[in-house]
Amino acid sequence: MAALEKGITQNGTGYGGTTWNILGQVYFPKAVTDSTFAFETNSDPGQFVPVHIHPTQEEFILVQEGVLDLKLDGQWVRAHAGDLVRLPRGIPHGYFNKSDKPARALFWVSPTQKLEALFKQLHNMSDIEAIVRVSAEHEVNFLPPEAND
Repeated sequence: MAALEKGITQNGTGYGGTTWNILGQVYFPKAVTDSTFAFETNSDPGQFVPVHIHPTQEEFILVQEGVLDLKLDGQWVRAHAGDLVRLPRGIPHGYFNKSDKPARALFWVSPTQKLEALFKQLHNMSDIEAIVRVSAEHEVNFLPPEAND
């Protein structure tokens, strides 16, 4: 992986002009190195990423606009614009836009591991079984659907 390049990844764009469709949501990669990977998510009302575990990464979410409901280690919590969510490795978590307004957040993981490669593969995928399988191959393990209740 290349060293971090100086510069600005502009609002509403991804690093190198990249945009991904992940589970119907718009993701923009913002910066990537071996040690960290930052990306923006844009979630319309009703969109979510089911409960999953990153066994090899710490993850952070800075909510920029709107509200996200999170299932964090079995408990429901709510993060508003300006809040930082801390997700230690191995902790089950998922995020859900249960509001009636779009939400936007900056996520980053450390170390990068296989997450950027996973997003490249997940782009435009819609087969849930395939998404779960490919995610597991990239060190992201989804829990059974009842974990989202």
